[in-house]
Amino acid sequence: MANPEKPGVAEGGLISHLLELRDRLLYSVIAIAVVFLGLIPFAAEVYTAVAKPLMGVLPTGATMIATEVASPFLTPIKLTLAVAIVITIPFLLYQLWAFVAPGLYKHERRLVMPLLLSSTFLFYSGMSFAYFVVFPMAFGFFVHALPPGVTMMTDIRSYMDFVFSMFFAFGIAFEVPVAVVLLARMGVINPDTLAQKRPYVILWAFVVAAVITPPDVFSQFFLAVPMILLFEVGLFVSRWMKRSADAAVDSGRHNLSETDIGNEFKKDDDAFSDKSTEK
Repeated sequence: MANPEKPGVAEGGLISHLLELRDRLLYSVIAIAVVFLGLIPFAAEVYTAVAKPLMGVLPTGATMIATEVASPFLTPIKLTLAVAIVITIPFLLYQLWAFVAPGLYKHERRLVMPLLLSSTFLFYSGMSFAYFVVFPMAFGFFVHALPPGVTMMTDIRSYMDFVFSMFFAFGIAFEVPVAVVLLARMGVINPDTLAQKRPYVILWAFVVAAVITPPDVFSQFFLAVPMILLFEVGLFVSRWMKRSADAAVDSGRHNLSETDIGNEFKKDDDAFSDKSTEK
């Protein structure tokens, strides 16, 4: 709590936090800029790699199109910037950790770093799952579902917007275990109570998948099922952490010596006597 007699202390603390935030944001922007500039010469290759899931299922001779004059130039540039942000996610998360770490307790610091690492891994896993599994099946379904006489001609900007919205949707959806562990650790939810709500979790997984995926059963299924499985992983970890914490508390109680127990009783008696005297 700030000292009311020394307003400069609180003001100085606020300014130092703002300066620290500015530095962390500056480091993040520099990192993204460096990766972006390094990828610019390979913008065409980056575009080809991202377009591969659709191009691989299009009929022979079919291509994507550009409906705007500047799209052939701007779309690969925007795509390269998005890829640069994705690549620097571990560094961005580290900057976030470095900013909030001074305000955390020691046991909280030990928890945050594994969560940051696991969240990064899960985010990349979600994007990889979308690219290697969902996109080929979804795009293949769309191509084979074309009515007779209709040719699929996708605009490159629309395709890139769709692909990256799906990338981030799957990346965020794969963060379910981290969310469950954090909420359980903060005491917001009880793992045992949450396990009893499993049917509702399964229902909401399919609802979320139906909202954020294309209108085909394959994409919805391939998002909902991993979310449910990852929920079970988060539930297992949170239960294990709860049992470990309870065991540590019980162990601490059993390790109390007779002197410590006597002191605790004496404190209670003294507190009771003080209350009786006040009355």
